[in-house]
Amino acid sequence: MTSKERITAAIKGKPHDRTPVTPIFMARAAHFIGRTYRDFYLDGEVLVEAQLAVTDAFNIDQVSAISDPWREASAYGMQFDYPEQGVGKPKGLLINAPEDINKLKPLDIALSDRMQQRVDSVAAMAVKVGATHSVLGWVEGPLAEYADLRGMENAMLDLIDKPDVFAQAAEVITQNAIDFAVAQIKAGADMIGIGDAAASLVGAKLYESCVLPLERKLIDAIHNAGAVAKLHICGNINSIIGLMAKTGADVIDVDWMVPLDEARQKVGDDVTLCGNFDPAAVLLQGTPQDVAEAATDCINKGGSRFILMPGCEVPQNTPEENIRAFCPTRGCLVDTL
Repeated sequence: MTSKERITAAIKGKPHDRTPVTPIFMARAAHFIGRTYRDFYLDGEVLVEAQLAVTDAFNIDQVSAISDPWREASAYGMQFDYPEQGVGKPKGLLINAPEDINKLKPLDIALSDRMQQRVDSVAAMAVKVGATHSVLGWVEGPLAEYADLRGMENAMLDLIDKPDVFAQAAEVITQNAIDFAVAQIKAGADMIGIGDAAASLVGAKLYESCVLPLERKLIDAIHNAGAVAKLHICGNINSIIGLMAKTGADVIDVDWMVPLDEARQKVGDDVTLCGNFDPAAVLLQGTPQDVAEAATDCINKGGSRFILMPGCEVPQNTPEENIRAFCPTRGCLVDTL
């Protein structure tokens, strides 16, 4: 069974030989090939080299174009400082006042260096391993992108005080996300991840009324373009995970603070869960045995429609032996428990 077949079987609830494993590698992938995190997200060739390297070294089932949250924001016109070992730092916001939403326009991906770079990276990875491995494209979710452009505090206040402003902006943002997702699917992505972390900060009522319909629209478009959708809202999503299942997402990422058995109860049996041991206290700071035990517990609780990964990104200083403890390669301790 190929990695791609394994993931497809898990999503469809069909028999497969082992649990698929798809950790989020970004800065750690860059360091694995001796490059900086800045190299990774600003140079598409470095991203491809790093992703292919960790995929091969740790025998994981998916190669990914996830890198940083600023590709779409840069296309809208935001400016950034890019430190060598950290994520980009905005020089200012695009939407400082409600009237600034008029700055939001349809984006031409070909004229946006950073968006086109991701599409090109997806294409390169698809050529290399797309026949055997899942290729994950990535877009920012509607609320996350609005918070990127408006500032987190302002975005949260707008949801309460100016929902019409958010709705007007989100209409443009969501359509641009659809176009970006479709471009990556055409380039060879069979799955699109949607990063909407800001949604973990809103309650169930606001999520259901303001965010869920936009995520559903985006996911419907991904399905219509021929790919599956993975919804990634890191943080404590206990209050909204049941609603997240109503977006139509095929895969829902579950961060470490959400018990997997409770998550399964809330989303039902038709959604694939992905997660969820602690990437800091366990993966980064624990022993290989700690990692293996936590991963095994996740597998036991996740059921057949389950994909294993840490709750979020693999930290850049994670010891290699800890990664091997849960990845299906030499030194994997999960197989011994």
